Amino acid sequence: MANYQNATELSKLTLGKSTQYCSEYTADLLQGVPRSLNRDDLALNQSNLPFVGEDVWYGYELSWLNEKGKPVVAVAEFRFACTSANIVESKSFKLYLNSFNQTRFASVKDVEQVLTKDLSKIAGSEANVNLFGVDHCPALDIAKKADKCICIDGEDISIDNYQYDAQLLATAQDETTGTQIEEHLVSHLLKSNCLITNQPDWASIYIHYRGKAIDHSALLKYLISFRQHNEFHEQCVERIYCDLQQFCQLDELTIFARYTRRGGLDINPFRSSHTDQAPFARTLRQ
Repeated sequence: MANYQNATELSKLTLGKSTQYCSEYTADLLQGVPRSLNRDDLALNQSNLPFVGEDVWYGYELSWLNEKGKPVVAVAEFRFACTSANIVESKSFKLYLNSFNQTRFASVKDVEQVLTKDLSKIAGSEANVNLFGVDHCPALDIAKKADKCICIDGEDISIDNYQYDAQLLATAQDETTGTQIEEHLVSHLLKSNCLITNQPDWASIYIHYRGKAIDHSALLKYLISFRQHNEFHEQCVERIYCDLQQFCQLDELTIFARYTRRGGLDINPFRSSHTDQAPFARTLRQ
């Protein structure tokens, strides 16, 4: 029954279907995807989420007209709490932002207020919207490489499994076994596919944890196993978080995926056991 309901919900989306672009402001273009579609499979609900966090989006193709008809352009930052009822469906988000192109607004503040109202309504909780000039957006300064961050992509592994497999995860079997450690890890090899269109989604994923040492080779194989997996960005990150907690029994865990942009938007899901706000950490690929 759950799979049937999920398929019915997804069939309503414009994603994967031919659509007409609208250049006059139209709030009704926005569509939401219930977060429960993924969380049911992970045995999660709003009352037992093992994480806090948010989804941070950046929009690079937002424009409107001022009262004299002159175009204005901006970079937009959108933040949605992971406790919101819905994910904003990405194609509908792009169509919605495009509808501002030929619409007149009196000020940047007016645009922010309209965006906040519409996105909060579709997400089911308060959205946070900030607009920046294209020559100054501190949040999008490329993050300097942290010395303490270990890139695991150099692990010398052999792999022939590109289908999602949580059983690949393991704690380290060496002198650190049983010892509580803290590590900041990153991999730039995460790739999954859109749940509807099968288009590739590319990301760098940052993992900060405290607990028993995670086997780096096993972790890299696990992340690579998403290569032919079909889920939305947010769903993949929550799955990774839940798998790491289940198989590695960590005291603290933070997962932050920085996805490359598509259609002028990038999506950056952040989930943590102890902090609810994502840091600024734009990568070179974004």
